[in-house]
Amino acid sequence: MTDSVLSTDAPASRWSQAALILVAVFATARLIGLAVSPVALYADETQYWVWSREFDWGYFSKPPMIAWLIALSTGLLGDSDFAVRLPAPLLHSGTAFFLFASARHLWDERTGFWAAATYLTLPSIWLSGFVMSTDALLLCAWSGGLYALLRLRDGAGMVTAAALGLAVGLGFLSKYAMIYFAAGLGLAVVLDPRTRGALLGHRGVVAAAIALACLIPNLVWNAANDFATVSHTAANANWGGDLFHPGEMISFLTDQLAVFGPALFVVLCVVLGLTLRHIRTADRDRVLLAVFTLPPLLTVTGQAFISRAHANWAASAYVAATLLVVAFLLRGPSWRRAVLIGSIAVHSAIGLFAAALAASPALVSAIGAEDATKRIRAWPETAAAIEAEANARDYAFIAFDDRNVFHQTQRYAPQLQDRLRMWMRYDHPANHAEDVWPLPEAVGGPVLIVSHRPLEVPRLSDDFASFEPVGTLAVPLDGGITRDFTLWRAEGHVRVPRDAAYEAHWQAVDAEIGVVRGYSEDG
Repeated sequence: MTDSVLSTDAPASRWSQAALILVAVFATARLIGLAVSPVALYADETQYWVWSREFDWGYFSKPPMIAWLIALSTGLLGDSDFAVRLPAPLLHSGTAFFLFASARHLWDERTGFWAAATYLTLPSIWLSGFVMSTDALLLCAWSGGLYALLRLRDGAGMVTAAALGLAVGLGFLSKYAMIYFAAGLGLAVVLDPRTRGALLGHRGVVAAAIALACLIPNLVWNAANDFATVSHTAANANWGGDLFHPGEMISFLTDQLAVFGPALFVVLCVVLGLTLRHIRTADRDRVLLAVFTLPPLLTVTGQAFISRAHANWAASAYVAATLLVVAFLLRGPSWRRAVLIGSIAVHSAIGLFAAALAASPALVSAIGAEDATKRIRAWPETAAAIEAEANARDYAFIAFDDRNVFHQTQRYAPQLQDRLRMWMRYDHPANHAEDVWPLPEAVGGPVLIVSHRPLEVPRLSDDFASFEPVGTLAVPLDGGITRDFTLWRAEGHVRVPRDAAYEAHWQAVDAEIGVVRGYSEDG
């Protein structure tokens, strides 16, 4: 067997040609969509862009790969929103190609085509394909690593071993959820003799060494920065509050119907159940794919039960899951093919409709979906309004209580950069903005407070000797929705100590008031 990780097992067939054309068409369509999109960067994308302006081996809440890619793209194409998002559709195209190659290696070109088609049209990928996120990087690295492993267990040599190590290393530099891939490798060594033979030897040592070499600089960075990224990841788990929430678990599992598609998720559960029930006698390829699906899915379900979990936290499960489900639906009774093709058609219709909503405020208003788009609308206009207020008077700094608004103002009102600061709610930085741009204790002049969180205003006022209202902002979004701010002129910044008494007082206030968001509706 040749030792190229991209080599084919047979001459290209019509299915192979069709798969490559399909991937290219989706990539081209999504690139064109990005080029004409009226939607500005959303807050997380802007934060990644902020990181990309300074090279480092890690950042406050994520490993460095997303910032590096944005820096590369904007360095080549200019600092446009299109350039920031450009890597996203290309990464998803790479994932689709690796899924095609993996399915072709395990079964045939026909299965490979349908695996690529299924992935490209998943509900979550319709969204993620237009957004620069860490999931896009993670899924590409994961799928590349899985393909390298499949080849390695069938006799490929050191080049493929190096490719596996590189994929794992780059995956960890993209998102720490790559730990689930490592868990899958461990389970595969135990349950799959061919994987055991491939990894328990020189090839496994090479793969592990390269993965570790990629990860060490980030570990060193974390050690030098009080393990900021690791601590933030742990804080997201939120195990410090009330534990055990079966409603959160149900909500997370329900969300997976939207992430992977309702019919496909049900089929996945059936296939996983059958595989586990007959794990000793089940096909080893199916067992291998199951062990790369179950760790993220089960772990995040457990996390949701203990505390909370976002819908995308188990996204890495759906690389191997796509292969499992497509292989199952392409074989057996004809209804299975109907489920597969019907799912692709329904997901595509939903994806195209969502794209139309993002592009058309009129359509959003017509169907009353304003709440779904309020966080992606009018950020340049918001920044311009804040800039106008900041320039109307002589303020030393403009301070924010919402890091999303802070970063969006950095992006779309760059003239204010030197005066933008974050107010710190806690006794330590809770995000990158507070870590790098905290409002200093000694301020030589008045501060414009731009508050997007009404709940924080009483706490903010406690930190200043003088705190007076100077107006409001209401930035129109879709329909009757506005993005609301209160504006305050503050002087004499002296932070109240964030001790136990302070926290106890404001926790009691929170229990009575609750969280108030900075949006409103006309009428």
